[in-house]
Amino acid sequence: MNRIFKWLSVSLVISFISIVLLLVFTVDTTTIDAIRNIKKEAIVAAIALQLFSYVVWGLRTKFMCQSLGHDIKTLKTTEIAISSLLVAAVTPSSAGGEALRIHLLSKNEIPIGKATAVVVGERLTDAFLILLIAPFALYILRGFFPKENFDMLLIAGELFIFIILGILIYSILKPNKTKSTIHFFVNKTKRFHGRKTDEALANVLEKIDIEIDNFQYGIRYFTKKGRKGVYYGIICTIIYRGTLYSILPVILAGLGQPPEILLSFMAQILLTCLMIIPATPGASGIAEFGASSLFSIVIATPSLIGITVLTWRALTYYMNIVVGGFISIKVLKDADIINESIKK
Repeated sequence: MNRIFKWLSVSLVISFISIVLLLVFTVDTTTIDAIRNIKKEAIVAAIALQLFSYVVWGLRTKFMCQSLGHDIKTLKTTEIAISSLLVAAVTPSSAGGEALRIHLLSKNEIPIGKATAVVVGERLTDAFLILLIAPFALYILRGFFPKENFDMLLIAGELFIFIILGILIYSILKPNKTKSTIHFFVNKTKRFHGRKTDEALANVLEKIDIEIDNFQYGIRYFTKKGRKGVYYGIICTIIYRGTLYSILPVILAGLGQPPEILLSFMAQILLTCLMIIPATPGASGIAEFGASSLFSIVIATPSLIGITVLTWRALTYYMNIVVGGFISIKVLKDADIINESIKK
């Protein structure tokens, strides 16, 4: 549990400092007036959108599990999705969330290989959607950011996605070469571990081989017999992202600003690319400062940038920590499970 609090504390401290700095440089009397006159129904609507996104995520997991021959109730898959939010919030690129979801799916009688295929399948549909729209977002918003440094950050984010996708696709197409490559690198490190670890490393490699085979089977099953699940997964991903990206326009409307739906969506697409870079736990700092730059495109009043970022982060990040932590207590009896997910 100490590991959880450690990384959660680091993530929150970075986020709080970032928010405070933004508020210091943006708050004035206009900001105070906007807060006093904020439309409460808009905040309620934004919260409802965030809660609805959890349900859509659960449905996506359910449909993809069904396509692999495993029927899980929507309530259970939604609980699994939400319970991973806490770990995702304290790990770079939300990587810990994937590991925890795989573990929880395996606890529901889904083989780890298939569970991995489901979780990676979700990540892939997300990544493909973002990668498909990102070039259009860059084209639409490029005029707002002439600085080359900003372009380099975006390129770095997309490059990271392409590298991960490349590794995953290679492991699907060339499973034997993937296994031999892993064996090669592990064997090269044996001299640093000593002979006492030879047996343990052999067992680890054996498990890796088994899971690569299971993973490949799951992905191939998706593309051959589980296509219906993939189609539903893509549809759910579009709805999921659309729901999440609708929160910002609702916040803007609540603050008396034009919602600028198209620009808001495009700005958040690029922000997602930035947040994928595994630099800080939960992308803290990157999310706040990245949002302040990108959201300035759609916020007509500069003094509202800080409060807009704070409200957006509260609904899409702090709320995830609270709800994810609450559901985790219900779903997970042993905090060591979360710790293991963070380690992964």
